[in-house]
Amino acid sequence: MKTIATDFDEPAFFQRALRIPIAALAAQFGGGQRGSHQFDRCKIGLAGDALPKSNHDGEVDLPDARTDPPALLDKMSAFAKILGLCGRRYWIVAPGVAVSLFLHSAQAQNARPLEDRFLLGVGTHQGLGGVVSKRGYVPAVNIKQIKELGLTAFRDDFPWSDFELPGRPPGFTTLLGRLETQIKSGVARPVLILAFGHHLVPNSNPPTTDEARQRFANYATAAAQSVSAQRPIFELWNEWNIAARQNPAFSAENYLALAKVTQPAVKRVLPNAPFIVGAIGDDPGWRWTQSILQLGVLKFADGISVHLYNFCMAPAKRSAAEVIERLDSFHRLVAQASGNPDFPIYVTETGWPTATAKCGVNEQTEADNMAQLILWASTASSWLKGFWLYELKDSGTNPSELEDNFGLFRFDNSPKPAACAVRDAWAFIRSSLGADRTRLSKDVVLIKSVTATGGKAAVWSEDPARRYEVRLKSDLPNVTFQHPCDGSSRPASGTWMAVSSTPLLITADGDAAPDLEMRPAR
Repeated sequence: MKTIATDFDEPAFFQRALRIPIAALAAQFGGGQRGSHQFDRCKIGLAGDALPKSNHDGEVDLPDARTDPPALLDKMSAFAKILGLCGRRYWIVAPGVAVSLFLHSAQAQNARPLEDRFLLGVGTHQGLGGVVSKRGYVPAVNIKQIKELGLTAFRDDFPWSDFELPGRPPGFTTLLGRLETQIKSGVARPVLILAFGHHLVPNSNPPTTDEARQRFANYATAAAQSVSAQRPIFELWNEWNIAARQNPAFSAENYLALAKVTQPAVKRVLPNAPFIVGAIGDDPGWRWTQSILQLGVLKFADGISVHLYNFCMAPAKRSAAEVIERLDSFHRLVAQASGNPDFPIYVTETGWPTATAKCGVNEQTEADNMAQLILWASTASSWLKGFWLYELKDSGTNPSELEDNFGLFRFDNSPKPAACAVRDAWAFIRSSLGADRTRLSKDVVLIKSVTATGGKAAVWSEDPARRYEVRLKSDLPNVTFQHPCDGSSRPASGTWMAVSSTPLLITADGDAAPDLEMRPAR
């Protein structure tokens, strides 16, 4: 490949290459033609031979081949301004290759918005409990809540025994009516847990015989057929490794054997439906995880899922930062086992209970942790395919019971601070085309991202006890800021903005995310 050179020092945000195809230039610049264009303080130059069509899927919104070269360069220059390249002269030299702008991580992401590469979901409980939920789940209410939050997925149980009743073909029954309603509403993409034994099938909890495994695979086939129109994702069992602590039948070998028969059964019906394995609960030292990886379970999967909780760790560890650190270590294990650093990983449960018990956190901590996770996820979407926050609403009313208090909404469906924190953090970052994480200090995180309309920055302190202030290094008229749940944004120019564990969200309309200076809060 010929040189694509720059004569400026690239900031850290642009250290990894992102190709943005501009195949339309192939029809305009042939045999050694050159072009350059001035746009405000942005200067772009092209030199080279004919440019072949790029094989990338994601494309910048450039004019087609009928548009004259100056118009194409106008578009390129405008985009460069948004990406923060204004004021830096650079040449793209591309004989015999597709033109590329070297930016952050869009090479892997194809310059698609985050919402097209990553699912933000929530756990619900429509599939358990029969016709009326003791947990207070009501499809009409919960569908509305999912819409209000802007979520793109949900996760729920699809229990075998309730799907396959005696004397009738497998399918949705009255016991699964709530689940059927939520799935078929189309409110979000379903992740469905294929799990649990059948009370009429011997050796099925877990399936440990060839006959029981085949019966389970038949159920999985019928389940896939019943939801084929809803673009489902299927997850094999739920926290098998936790059950293994009490029952040796829940061995890694039996899990692999079940995956071997279930995955092809689902794929015969829905070849494009992701089939994910794992649903790994608390796994100190990743011992069980390493067992199934060494057995080769990833050969029978499109992804692997994990559940990450820390609410019973020391209070300082009940944080998004700890979840991210552990997820990074899980990612390294999976990448090594698969030989693929981008092997898909799904975090299908994570959350914090707002109970008054020893392991509970306050409602603001729950909100801040969830917002931080969502913002950070924008930097890892080449391999991280989704977060499912546990859970949509509280499952009970006992203030000291942990399992009753994980919701974004309370049992009576009134919102906790986590509801608007999740909604606003996701609304802020979902249009990101690429993002990077850096630090303003040891405990202050900075996420810079690029969108089609400008740059964004999210800033927070990982230490709830430490507070700071930041302001723009240069006054810019089109930069605004807000915090999740604020309801409206304010001009950032000339203002010291509060930085705490609640993320600060900065938006630059038509410009790159601004540089910031920081001081301790006064």
